[in-house]
Amino acid sequence: YTNTIWQYYVEARYVLLHEAPDYGSRNAVSCGRAVENSGSGPWQVSINHNGQFWCGGSLITNQWVLTAASCISHNLTEVHLSCHTQSDLTSGEVSLTVEDIICHPAFNNSTYENNICLLKLLAPVTFTDYIQPICLASQNSTFYNGTSSWVTDFSKTGNSFPKILQEVNAPVVGNNECQCYYKGDKAITENMICAVLQARKDSCQGNPGGPLMTKTGFAWVQSGVVSTDNGCAQPVRPAVFTRVSEYQNWINDTRSSPCWCCWCLV
Repeated sequence: YTNTIWQYYVEARYVLLHEAPDYGSRNAVSCGRAVENSGSGPWQVSINHNGQFWCGGSLITNQWVLTAASCISHNLTEVHLSCHTQSDLTSGEVSLTVEDIICHPAFNNSTYENNICLLKLLAPVTFTDYIQPICLASQNSTFYNGTSSWVTDFSKTGNSFPKILQEVNAPVVGNNECQCYYKGDKAITENMICAVLQARKDSCQGNPGGPLMTKTGFAWVQSGVVSTDNGCAQPVRPAVFTRVSEYQNWINDTRSSPCWCCWCLV
């Protein structure tokens, strides 16, 4: 790849989740809440390569993005926020530079253990109706078997990437049951969380990094990071995510400069 110029950028894009629970909120910008008419998931981030969707991510503070370590194979340079579709840039787009990339030091590219990474933005982003952070599941959070959750990203549907943000309901599957599905193919550890993608909107796991999230009261809480490359997940085999609550200390310790982050016990 000596003569190849790799261009990556991160774009936050939003579209109403017609099948998801109400994302609306009457209040001003607040962690894990979406303002009415703002579109869904104002924390949603996408990492693009040569103009095509590559990976997902989520905005967790005004200067930090959470994604998967398996996404970071080449340098990321820019963050684009306030975009609604893959083919349309809005007049309110904000372009920010990625200052630092910090992936978990124990990430294993073979087992996907510790598949988590933080991107630090060079300058803080200003929160608007279209750009807001999501809450993160704190230590000791419990997600029982069947807990209603959602995945949002620009994952493949068939052989092509959609132009607008996709959503799919993904009930949680307990780790013991999840291990039964994978048998000896993969070890499901306490650092992982599983969920079954439903509604025939197969999320092809070739683009990790996006959030697995649950609605708790007034807020959306991110419980997982899309992790493994399973091909297109099907109801008979759960998708595997990095369990965010197991990394509260690492995330807090990694953010060298003081900045606000929202943790929610579920």
